[in-house]
Amino acid sequence: MSKPLRAFAIALLLGTAAVAVGTVSTTEVAYAAGVRPAVGNPLKAAIDLAGRGDGQGALAKVREAESVGGLSSEEQRMVAQTKEYITVKTGAGNANSPAGAKAKFAADYNAGRYRDVVGSDADALRKYGAFDSNSQLVVAQAYQMMGDYKTAIQLLKGLGDGDAVLSQLMNAAGKMGDTETERSVAKRMILKGESKYWPYLIIGTENTHGLSEKETLDVYRIRYLTGNMRSADDYLNLAEMALQFGYTAEAQKVVKDGIAKNVLTGDRVQRLQRLADAQAAKDQAGFDKAIAAAKNGSGDEMVRLGVDLSGWGRNDDAISLVKAGIAKGVTDKDEAQISLGVVLNAAGQKGAAERALGAVRDPKARAVADLWSVYVGSGK
Repeated sequence: MSKPLRAFAIALLLGTAAVAVGTVSTTEVAYAAGVRPAVGNPLKAAIDLAGRGDGQGALAKVREAESVGGLSSEEQRMVAQTKEYITVKTGAGNANSPAGAKAKFAADYNAGRYRDVVGSDADALRKYGAFDSNSQLVVAQAYQMMGDYKTAIQLLKGLGDGDAVLSQLMNAAGKMGDTETERSVAKRMILKGESKYWPYLIIGTENTHGLSEKETLDVYRIRYLTGNMRSADDYLNLAEMALQFGYTAEAQKVVKDGIAKNVLTGDRVQRLQRLADAQAAKDQAGFDKAIAAAKNGSGDEMVRLGVDLSGWGRNDDAISLVKAGIAKGVTDKDEAQISLGVVLNAAGQKGAAERALGAVRDPKARAVADLWSVYVGSGK
């Protein structure tokens, strides 16, 4: 990340400083009214030296001009402007102005003098009231370049939701192994339309300690729905788990999709397809009886059948059964709430889905509910 970060700082700060200082040239010095040759000639030489990167030599020529004495207001202006130009071009000088301070700040960053950036340079910007949000971002970058990711993360968390801030925050969190921050940033980026961040969020949830089989199934579902399946094993695991819990429409769809994409092949896949097709045909032939039986059974069975019906597009029956099952009483209320959020989202009731998912309380179930909430909020 060092090159992108450095390029960003140069564009952000050095360019800004150059605009603030303005353009100073040897021609301008030569023809400026009221500038004597004894002052103008050293200043012209200073500009030439600064252009070649010799900051100290340029400053020596400025001191030569200042030593003439009795400087007019125009000569004083040209001296000050030349000093700022030298700072912009080389980082040399005292940076005794807002533009000069910002120029030195950028030049020090470019040169890798990160301790100056976060210390005296930042203090100078504060002195002149020029320590804006862009400057704060570059200070955070400097801390990151020094390997102080903890401080970088602390600073970045206070700088809003801009793409540059979030991108850098994700990078710093990754360097530090701060998975909680990575997940938080991934959520925000996904909700801003950056789908490339789904893997961060999915893997972070996948690594949550103690996930149940149903919660693991939900993680696979999000992988599938967001186009982040990694291999044939992901398709097989999702299809087999869906069949295990009685979600036959889902299992059948995943197997067919994997075959169509040439991801799933071989005898195991053929056996799985036959099993999914047979179970799906059996379920379709007896939905009405199954609904009646479920209503006389446990709340868990009502929720399970409701999720399966959602896979077949029978959204009204699905929502009714899941709600009734929760009201009747279930073994794991948080898992049932996630199921309710899933069927509500499938029916297009996104606001209700968000509320259902928001009612999940157990920390590990909460991680899965958050995953679904981001999916719902992303407009998928």
